[in-house]
Amino acid sequence: MPPRKIDGTDWAHLDAMSDDEAEANALADPDNPPLTTEQLRAASRMPRVKIIRRALGLTQEAFSERYEIPLGTLRDWEQGRAEPDAPTRAYLKVIAVNPEAIAQALAKSA
Repeated sequence: MPPRKIDGTDWAHLDAMSDDEAEANALADPDNPPLTTEQLRAASRMPRVKIIRRALGLTQEAFSERYEIPLGTLRDWEQGRAEPDAPTRAYLKVIAVNPEAIAQALAKSA
């Protein structure tokens, strides 16, 4: 089988590397060194709502409609312009745990 290359990357070679080899290669790359613990702590994290939405395979529009969250609000959360408040974070946790039940409950109340 020929090497699997995408954009010049030999993925078969990378897949065959041990964790120690991958770490050594990363540490040796002067153009893109691994982040330090301090840099990782300071880095912005992907908003949880985006992770939940992507895990459900929904577009922003579909997620917004299904869970009755204004699209502009959802976009603000995902782009880090705003943070969900405590009750909304709880709602998002419930969506993450049982998305179908929430969608069904909201559909019945409509």
